[in-house]
Amino acid sequence: MTYDQIAYTHLTIIIPAFLIGTILIVMKKGSPLHKALGRAYLLLMLATGGITLLMSAKVGATFLGHFGFIHLISLYTLYLVPAAYFAARRGNITSHKMHMIGLYVGGLLIAGAFAFMPGRMLHGFLFQ
Repeated sequence: MTYDQIAYTHLTIIIPAFLIGTILIVMKKGSPLHKALGRAYLLLMLATGGITLLMSAKVGATFLGHFGFIHLISLYTLYLVPAAYFAARRGNITSHKMHMIGLYVGGLLIAGAFAFMPGRMLHGFLFQ
């Protein structure tokens, strides 16, 4: 796959993840719908965390000619998805909630903000 194909696949995954994550934040917790949407959200975030590791860093310093600081968010996402899931399964709702907030803020909001920086593809789409 080319970089552009990977990037478009990532966007196809992350847009519904953002929408579902936003719905999950505002909806009543613990309902069957919450659980179903939560599973879908975690699967989407797991997929996007994995696919972003295939995308080479285009801005800033790189490691091995591929990985950049942005990939730390990918690793953070890949850690938080199972941590949040297993916390919920154990009934540790406080831990689950904190992991989910971290996943939404770090994996979506902060990473999303970086995506709009100069030199990044989304910045080019919107501002050039």
